[in-house]
Parts: sequence; C-alpha cells; structure tokens
Amino acid sequence: MNNNNRILLLIIGIAISPFLFAQENSTADWSLKKCIDFALQNNLNVQRSIYNVESSNISYNQTRLNQLPNLNASTSTGFNWGRSIDPTSNQFITQRIHSVSAGLSSSVTLFNGMRLKNTVQQNKLSFEASKSNLEKVKNDIIQNVVLFYVNVIFNKEIFENAKLQLASTEESVTVTQKRVDAGALPKSNLLDLLAQKSTNEVNVVNTENSYNLSLLQLKQLLQLPASTSFSIETPQVDVDNNIVLDISSEEIYNVSLSSMPEIKNADLNVESAEYGTRAAKGNLYPTLSLNAGIRTNYSDAADIDRFVPDGGTPTIFPTPQIGIVGDGSNTPVYSIEDITVPSGELINGYNFSDQFSDNISEFVSINLSIPIFNGYQARYGVQRALINKRQAEITSQEIRNTLRQSVERAYNDVLAAAKSYQASLKQVEAREEAFRVTQKRLENNAINNTEYQIAENTLFQAKSDLLRAKYDYIFKLKILDFYQGKPLDF
Repeated sequence: MNNNNRILLLIIGIAISPFLFAQENSTADWSLKKCIDFALQNNLNVQRSIYNVESSNISYNQTRLNQLPNLNASTSTGFNWGRSIDPTSNQFITQRIHSVSAGLSSSVTLFNGMRLKNTVQQNKLSFEASKSNLEKVKNDIIQNVVLFYVNVIFNKEIFENAKLQLASTEESVTVTQKRVDAGALPKSNLLDLLAQKSTNEVNVVNTENSYNLSLLQLKQLLQLPASTSFSIETPQVDVDNNIVLDISSEEIYNVSLSSMPEIKNADLNVESAEYGTRAAKGNLYPTLSLNAGIRTNYSDAADIDRFVPDGGTPTIFPTPQIGIVGDGSNTPVYSIEDITVPSGELINGYNFSDQFSDNISEFVSINLSIPIFNGYQARYGVQRALINKRQAEITSQEIRNTLRQSVERAYNDVLAAAKSYQASLKQVEAREEAFRVTQKRLENNAINNTEYQIAENTLFQAKSDLLRAKYDYIFKLKILDFYQGKPLDF
C-alpha cells in the first residue's frame, strides 16, 4: 500500500470516528449504573473537585517539607572600575577588577512555637476534608442522575400509556365505523370518537415531547451532545404494596452521620481550624534557627606573582651594614635585626582554581528572633484563627441540622408516597372495572359516546397518576436508602 492510500484511509477513519462512537453508544441501552459511572467520569464539578484535592495534597506535602533544612547555592560575577575594594584582600585599589564569588548556605528552624508542626497537621486535615468534599460532589451527581433517570422512565411509561389509549380509541373508531356503515349507529357517534381520537393523538404528542425532554435533560447531565443516539434501560421494578419501614428516622439519621461525607468534611474543617489556631499562637513565641554556609571568591586583581611559603626552615642573614656615620669618623651603621628569608617559592600568577581553593570560608550560626512588637499582627492573627474555628463549628452544626431535616423530610415523603401509591392502585382498579362496564354498555347502546370518552379519559388519568405515584415512591425510597449508605441502583 502506497503512502497516498494510507493517508486516504487515515482521513476516512478520522471522518467516520464520531459516527462509530455514536453507534457504539447506541448499541445498548444505558443502565442506571452506566449513567452514574459516566457522569462521575465526565462531570466538570467532579473534575474541579479532583483538582482541589490535588492542590490540597500539594499544600500538605509542601508544609511537611518545610520542616527540613533548606539548601541554597549562589554565584555572582562582575566588573568594578576606579577605586574599589579587592574582595580577596579587602584593600582599596584603583584599577579594573573582575571578581567571581560562590556560596552554599543552609538553615533549619529548631523551634518556632510549634507553628510548623501545627501547620502540617492543619493542611493534612484540609487535604482529608477536600477528599470528603469530592465524595459529597459525587453524591450530589449520583442523586441528580437517579432523579433524571427515574423521570425518563416515568415519562416513557406515560408515553406508552398514551399510545395504548390511542390504540384503544382507534379500535373503537373501527368498530363504530362498521356499525355506522351498517346503519346500526348514527354518524354522530363516529364523529365523537374521531374527536376523541384527535385528543388522544395530541396526548401522544405531548407525552412524547415530555419523554424526549427528559431524555435531553439526562443527556445534558451526562455532558452528552443532544445529537447523541441515547436510550435507557428500563429496569423491572417491583413495588411492595405493603409498606413497612422497620427503622425510624432517628436511626436513619444516626446511620447517615457516619456515612455522609459532608459530615466528615465539616468535622475535619473544625479540627483543621483548631490546628490553625495553634499555628497562629506559635507566632507569639521566639524562633530559633541554625544556619551554616561556605563561601569563596576570585579576583583578577590578585592574579599576580606571589610567594608561597612551604613551611621549611627560613634562611637567616647576618645584620648587614646599611651606612656610615656622617660625622667624618666613617663609623659603620648596621640594621637592628638579622634578615630572615622564609622558606618557599615564588609562583607566577594566582589562577582561578587556586583562589577558589584558598579563599574558602565557612560559618555556623544560631539565630534567636524574639517578637516584641509587630503592630499586634500575631495577636490579631490568633483572634482571626479563633473566629475561623468558631465559624467552622457553626457550619458543622448547620450541616448536621440540615442533614437531620433532610432525613426527616425524606422519611415522611416515603410514608406519604406509599399512601399515595396504594390509593392510586385502588383508584386504577376501580376505574378499570368502571371502564369495562362502560365498554359493555356502549356495545349494547346503553350509553352514548360522551360517557364512554369520559370513562376512558378518567381511566387514562388514573393510570397516569399511578405511574407518577409509583416512580415518586421509588425515587423517595432510593433517597432514604442513600441516607443509609446503600448503593443507588435498581
């Protein structure tokens, strides 16, 4: 295969890949679990929270490493003109100087009022709190997916119910048409049924629109384009008609305290604020640090001939005559001391490596910094930290109150939804029996079409109410399971 054919195949593959992706997604219906997994992978709020966790982890690791000694290297080079100080001899000279210096330094904090240690603990707890917040975001996404998923199932069944009603009316129209043609019924009966058929067709269109809208909302929640071919798996949900909750709302609340991530997040924030307060108090104490370093330098002003002693025995010359007395006596004058010449050699120049080796200096120091007055920054910092802690405690209590209220409301909603579902079941049973009797009476010409239409519409509404009550009850049961830490699945 030549290169042109390969390029052509590559272009075709890129062009049809979106269609292959859409086909792959449409080959199977999406289950609730698949929707939840997909949403958790692609939701932007979840991704943002993941980055928040990573950022908190970086802050935590940074503060841990702040406890270790630091190590810094430095170097500089430059030129000086005119009267300058030779960095190798600290003497004033008047010439151009090229100098190079290098150094290595390190310092470590020995004590700072436990500020570093408490900051490490604070950031560690903040890191754990960010992970709990991520779980809270995921839980919110899961609840929304379940809500929209159940809404799709509900609208789909309403749509199917509307189509069944239309099919029933069309069958009645066919039967009535034959009887009108045979002269057994007046044409007005057929016209009434045709009007009812039109009404049912409108119901089919409206329920189909509601179904498509619920599908669109679920797609948008999953970050899928509206053009994506998408259908959901309709689970077989068995609803127990005899609803008995064997656990109280108080018991569910106590279970939720250990399973809901927002509670853990709030408690961690309170504990983190406590360590933040301790860290702020550390600014009131002295800071003790240990410092050490090494330095060296080079200067071309020192790069001249030099005498380097070798440590040997110096040579001593006798005191020489340095002159005579000028009084006419010609008395010789000698120096006061003998001349001593040290042992060594004269070396030409003082190169870079020799200067760097000879000019090395080292230092070690201990610094103590005692805060005396700094505009009350440290004390105000402690007060702000205390306020942050109290605010975190209030937030924690608010979250607990909100959770308790949500559990109590969900518990009551389940009880109310169960009663509505049971009442709707009885209503549908009664409406079906009434519609069956109405059909028999219509066949026997005992009633007119208007009464039949009223009975049919009443039955359709009762079935719609039953579906609504059924899925409302299912969703609220799932929410109650959610507060107990049970998986949200059918």
